[in-house]
Amino acid sequence: MEILSTIFYFLIIIGILALVHEFGHFITARLTGMRAEVFAIGFGPRLFGYNKINKFTFGKLKDEIELGQNTDYRICAFPIGGFVKISGMIDESMDKSTVSSVPQPWEYRSKPIWKRTIVITAGVLMNFLLGFLIFYAINILKGKDIIDTTTIGYVEKNSLSEAAGLKEKDRIISINKETISNWQDINQAFINYYGEDINFRINRNGKDTLLFLPSQSFATVSDPMNFGLKPDSTLIVIRDVLSGKPAEASGIKPLDLLIKVNGETIKNQNYLSELIRSNAGKVCIFEYERDGIRHTTDIKVGEDSLIGIVYGETYLGNIKNIKYGILSAVPETIGDMYRFIALTLESLYKIIKGDIPFRKAVGGPVKIAQFSAKSAEGGFFPFMQFLAWLSITLAIFNILPFPALDGGHFIVLMYEAVFRKPIPNKVQITIQYIGMIFLLAFMLFVIYNDIITSIK
Repeated sequence: MEILSTIFYFLIIIGILALVHEFGHFITARLTGMRAEVFAIGFGPRLFGYNKINKFTFGKLKDEIELGQNTDYRICAFPIGGFVKISGMIDESMDKSTVSSVPQPWEYRSKPIWKRTIVITAGVLMNFLLGFLIFYAINILKGKDIIDTTTIGYVEKNSLSEAAGLKEKDRIISINKETISNWQDINQAFINYYGEDINFRINRNGKDTLLFLPSQSFATVSDPMNFGLKPDSTLIVIRDVLSGKPAEASGIKPLDLLIKVNGETIKNQNYLSELIRSNAGKVCIFEYERDGIRHTTDIKVGEDSLIGIVYGETYLGNIKNIKYGILSAVPETIGDMYRFIALTLESLYKIIKGDIPFRKAVGGPVKIAQFSAKSAEGGFFPFMQFLAWLSITLAIFNILPFPALDGGHFIVLMYEAVFRKPIPNKVQITIQYIGMIFLLAFMLFVIYNDIITSIK
């Protein structure tokens, strides 16, 4: 069930991002007089689709079908990304059919550079726009919840926080001499100084103490993207109880707070998962709270290590909510965008420098699927926020000056603008081939890396 929900949320995320990105290319191509032969979600063989010539059909289109100025809207076999096939453009489809023919008025290659530039950059701009609109909507509808504490409630094992020497009940005063006022300041400081030496000033048992996290620690922990800190007053909340599973008859209900399992206080959902998994086939004592009253129940963990409850983490301490209006949300959203873009570019720079381990910094479909499911568990707003982050990341990645990416096509156009002549078709095709090979190799690596790190 967990795997199915992970796949489901992954497909939603990827589907939305592909649709928005490719729509940017599609609509600008049509508006600038180019024909868009195919609008596809996914890659590989055509599963089914629609066009005005032969309507809705399954499988591959027949070769004799002439679409003319119409587009075939299709779903393809491999639901990772999408593409728009624009007439007369040398792209990742490697279609060479128009290379030796005379350019037609509706083709990409016959249009002026400024129109082609609009089409090439439109996908990236749409991803940035999607990120902006989501952040803007969240700021208006929800505002920002500030966790009003700097006291640590839990430190995960083998995390950066444990490597720094931080402990439960420590109160963080400053990080690299920056005053810390709330939990968001802690998260932001970790992000700002990611891959660098970090100095902490904390209060432990009423006494100020200095701690140091060397930059080398980012290469030694299992997951350097997880800082491993939870604020105090963080508890496990039951989100759902599945029918037909051991927990159904236990009395536990959604919104109950899980306090202890077998006498051990539970403050982290990863630890709870490991505890349940280690007790497969055994009876565990669950202590939970409902309306301020403690209850105890026995649940026998299934042989499949499942008990049939869906749970997550919730913070029950002081929260300050900052509200924004239609106008005041604009500069705040721009600030959110700027901070995230600056962080992403800085992280790329640190990866290139070697300050951040490449293997541990990159993530592919598996990690995206895992984070999609986790964000969905947190509710609508966390899920949408993750979608915004991913959309902006996709935009930044796509504009990089690498063959087969939008940035690679942009560089080709800039060459033509500067030297007043296009790069020869054969050279463009070779560049595309090389780019596709490297891009495919990179994707295979990140998928392999995802699987290996997930197993570990």
